[in-house]
Amino acid sequence: MISTKPAAAARVLGVAVEALNMNLALERIAGELHERRKGYICLTGVHGIMEAQRDPRLAEIYASAAMTVPDGAPTVWVGRWQGHSSMQRVAGPELMLELMRRKEFAGYTHFLYGGEEGVAQRLRQQLTLRFPWVRIAGTFTPPFRDLNEVEEDALLAAVDELRPDIIWVGISTPKQERFMHRYLHRLNTTLMFGVGAAFDYHTGRIQDAPQWIKVIGMQWLHRLVQDPRRLWKRYLRNNSSFLWNIALQLTGLRDYPPIHNEVESWRAIQPSEVSKAG
Repeated sequence: MISTKPAAAARVLGVAVEALNMNLALERIAGELHERRKGYICLTGVHGIMEAQRDPRLAEIYASAAMTVPDGAPTVWVGRWQGHSSMQRVAGPELMLELMRRKEFAGYTHFLYGGEEGVAQRLRQQLTLRFPWVRIAGTFTPPFRDLNEVEEDALLAAVDELRPDIIWVGISTPKQERFMHRYLHRLNTTLMFGVGAAFDYHTGRIQDAPQWIKVIGMQWLHRLVQDPRRLWKRYLRNNSSFLWNIALQLTGLRDYPPIHNEVESWRAIQPSEVSKAG
């Protein structure tokens, strides 16, 4: 099934997060690909929401996205509190696998951008072994900084030659969102997905959490145990700040107005408006 109609959206500290589940997300993606509508797709959790609070430009990048998907249990809980009962977590690594697994997407080609040296190539091998019908046209391993002119030219030339339908970007938030926004209209592709650590999950560099841990919203703790030195400051800062600010929003003590992009206005659609429109 194909859908080109944006879903209802939850308001999470001013960021509009579409009230999607996996099936609805895939229907929306199928519609974007079918229409050949260029765009980038952000998968957003607490980390991204809080980075957007600190950086208005990043908030505008989210507002300009073709889709902003709930990649995190807290964003889903907020959405359900606001009446979006069918909203479910759509994690980047799981969305990536599901899109490649489904035969309705078999005609599209992919490009992998991100990971440390050798990771994208390893991921390409593993995905094509698991899903023989998937066509991964190429890979690119970026440095841990902005691309210089030579690297940028190499990327643009490779994508222009291969013309992948989808580019998977795995360089972490907020770098991947800024990269997609900056390069979308320069790259010969249709959709770009920011999937964070998906490359590391699917190559075994990070151990995935059991499903029950994801359901109760504790995947962050599972990640923290694996990499405490790098992640403890991020989680301490973001989780505590998110809890405080979302409590202020949900109790009505503080207003977080919807963020608009510079080109077109995006507003969060409420469930009652969807029923009226239908």
